[in-house]
Amino acid sequence: MAGRVALCLLLSVLLSGPALARERLSGTVTRVTDGDTATIETDSGKITCRLYGIDAPETAKRGKPGQPCADEAKEALAALIKGQVVEVETTGRKSYRREICFIRKGSLDVNLAMVQKGYAWAYVEYLKRPHASIYIGTEEEARKQRLGIWTESNPLPPWEFRARQKELSRVSRR
Repeated sequence: MAGRVALCLLLSVLLSGPALARERLSGTVTRVTDGDTATIETDSGKITCRLYGIDAPETAKRGKPGQPCADEAKEALAALIKGQVVEVETTGRKSYRREICFIRKGSLDVNLAMVQKGYAWAYVEYLKRPHASIYIGTEEEARKQRLGIWTESNPLPPWEFRARQKELSRVSRR
């Protein structure tokens, strides 16, 4: 029986890989790329963070158009954290060579603040408990107050914008 318990404990540790990869760091934000991506200089080097649980409007890239409010979202994130010392918690996951992270400045949840200010969607597809209900409720409140992206009557979510851009690119290569 004890062997079985030990085996179950070992398997649970081995199968929880991403949880083991979590890391807490402190550093200075040196760059804000867009409304959901920042570069932080830590004692162990630079880390590019994609903010967990949110999706901000796409900025123009390589001659491709961006979305309305993309520059404002980038400016809002920069105003919150650029040049500031922040605490970073990685999730153990990556997206396009960026660590997926939670960023805190003191007691402020920066990820949630971007949703609260109306400059990002709660990225429902990737949100997990306990963050899902908080982020979704915060987005609903920003919508009601018509903040940021919600000043538009029907803003296009970034994931739909990216899918349309990908389809346009595929069609134009034909």
